[in-house]
Amino acid sequence: MNYRQDKYGNSLSILGYGCMRLPRKLGAIDMQESERLIMTAIERGVNYFDTAYIYPGSEAALGEILAKNNARDRVNIATKLPHYLIKSRERLEEMFAEELRRLRTDHVDYYLMHMLTDIGAWERMVELGILEWLAEKRASGAIRQVGFSYHGNSEMFCRLVDAYEWDFCMIQYNYMDEHTQAGRRGLQHAHAKGLPVMIMEPLRGGRLVKNLPEGAKKIFASHTPARSPAEWAFRWLWNQGEVTVVLSGMSSMQMLEENLQSAESAAVGELSEADDDMLRRVAEAINAKMKVGCTGCGYCMPCPKGVDIPGTFAAYNRTAAEGWFAGEREYFMGTTLRKNRAAASQCVGCGKCEAHCPQGIAIREQLAAARKTLEGPIYKIAAKVAPWFTKF
Repeated sequence: MNYRQDKYGNSLSILGYGCMRLPRKLGAIDMQESERLIMTAIERGVNYFDTAYIYPGSEAALGEILAKNNARDRVNIATKLPHYLIKSRERLEEMFAEELRRLRTDHVDYYLMHMLTDIGAWERMVELGILEWLAEKRASGAIRQVGFSYHGNSEMFCRLVDAYEWDFCMIQYNYMDEHTQAGRRGLQHAHAKGLPVMIMEPLRGGRLVKNLPEGAKKIFASHTPARSPAEWAFRWLWNQGEVTVVLSGMSSMQMLEENLQSAESAAVGELSEADDDMLRRVAEAINAKMKVGCTGCGYCMPCPKGVDIPGTFAAYNRTAAEGWFAGEREYFMGTTLRKNRAAASQCVGCGKCEAHCPQGIAIREQLAAARKTLEGPIYKIAAKVAPWFTKF
């Protein structure tokens, strides 16, 4: 296993175990198979395990397996505070205590504010006393390091990085999201601030492996060295020194073994120009049905009415490449599940954005089309519920 260091010099396995997708049987976590996978990972050197309060059964399963095998001290546990469910300092304390009970531990090594959506979400937590609470937990040793996970654009991500003395962060990042989400710009900004960066969705929920277009499959098949689409995706990430840990939700021994083998040989700077070009062509093949030619450069921002234009187009394009649900989920999380909404429906057609777009995109026209696709009846129902999560 290869390792990279966190902010304080601790060694972390470059492959992290994402416990959201532990194998299930009849709807419940399959404890026998999960134990086999987790303990195999530990024996092969994986020492970073990621879970969250809202992952059904995940914290309790991980805690039980580690306790049963006396393995707690061999790993780092990362779990997350669902800040959107917190409306008082008392509830904050109750929820953290519950997480410790589930995990059967007296401390969390890496504690994340789960899915911070914008600076307003963090400021609300500050008003509730999160700074003092975190200071107390750090002093007692109950929380060793503090970070946040993020879905959204690079501009807002950079603002959040600068808002607190974080120890680490987690972003969605892969060769398809190089210039969307936090993107390479966000990755490099966090690294420049000394933050380790943990990566989620390296395969976009498996979509960079399953149901690839035929053009992408042919490009992979004709390239040397011969590697699976999953291995190429992971090696693209590990090729970058700014990446610390890449999470994978491994639900089978086959997946675990393939990822372990890759993590044992991957190195920074190992990919050639030909490799990079191949992955660029794969991305182009996947994006062949792209609805809007937006590169995510951000020159159209800020919008006077707060619309997240690059984020909207990224989600709109995703509906074509990966299906409506994938795009809708990204759109809702990135533009609507936040204190200051950034939805396409806020556009008033002023046209200021179009004057700055280097791609010459008819932004107002495309925002209207995106709105028609992404803001249907299901979205409207969900949007009515969103304020409950962002205000309380």
